[in-house]
Amino acid sequence: MNGDIVLITGGTPDHNELEIALAASLRSELRRQPYRVFATDQRLWIPDSSLYTYPDVMVLEKPIQLQLGRTDTVMNPCFVAEVLSKSTQDYDRGEKCVSYCTIESFREYLLIDQYKVQVEHYVKTGAHQWLLTLYSDLNAVISFNVFNIQIKTADLYENIEFTI
Repeated sequence: MNGDIVLITGGTPDHNELEIALAASLRSELRRQPYRVFATDQRLWIPDSSLYTYPDVMVLEKPIQLQLGRTDTVMNPCFVAEVLSKSTQDYDRGEKCVSYCTIESFREYLLIDQYKVQVEHYVKTGAHQWLLTLYSDLNAVISFNVFNIQIKTADLYENIEFTI
């Protein structure tokens, strides 16, 4: 971040499960469409924030745009999702979100809580305008704007056992 390396430790099994569930659902729904789905290890460069980051899940419209001189760093996500951790949730909702919003192609942001059923879904509605929809019911269906697909909240949280 701004030339500094910031280490973030590995996630919990539930964090990993939620990432995989979302990426697998997106991959399945977006087959034969002009999108590429990436999870965890794909580096993203955000020039306006001078930030390299590794979103939990992101989707890029084809053709993908690579950072000049790089073969391992993308620049044009239309969708990003983060699974919230206690240590990263403020950053994911704040500074990181603001950085994502500087990307011209970026139009949809999903924040998934790993400790309770709660999904925050942001959809770009205009320049500097975003609509937030909250899902906190396992019977809810998330309707994605960019792709015109739906994913059931219950499918995301299928293997998650919440402790009280």
